[in-house]
Amino acid sequence: MKCPYCGHLDNKVIDSRLNKDSTITRRRRSCLACDQRFTTYERLEVMMPMLVKKDGRREGWDRQKMTSGLQKACEKRPISRDRIDQFVDDIEHRLQDMGSKEVASQVIGEWVMEDLSQLDEVAYVRFASVYRQFKDVNEFMDELKTLLDSRHDNGI
Repeated sequence: MKCPYCGHLDNKVIDSRLNKDSTITRRRRSCLACDQRFTTYERLEVMMPMLVKKDGRREGWDRQKMTSGLQKACEKRPISRDRIDQFVDDIEHRLQDMGSKEVASQVIGEWVMEDLSQLDEVAYVRFASVYRQFKDVNEFMDELKTLLDSRHDNGI
């Protein structure tokens, strides 16, 4: 691991801890050259399926892209960064459980829409407006009506 302060490659691990889900290892390190301390986070890299876009292009799974989209949808909502990270973790686990080499991006979009509607309705509507690419207000209103109907059917 390269020291962020002096660039030296030799360091020692002072402390290691797992997060509560045991998916990320936090390591506190000390550079052997300059004695500065720094923290690294390690996440197991699992082979994720390729995403097949609507136009047929294939692109690799990008956790940061998913996180960024969710952060925009959840902006100014009472949803923590930790909750967004957990949301993305859940999507990744579903992808891994599929065991497929390729997955249509629409499948992931529908998972996000379904889960986001349970998490926060405003974030859901924001995400839906971008994901569904509404052409006019009527399409947007139809989506809102579907959301309201599902709330009514669930007794909310």
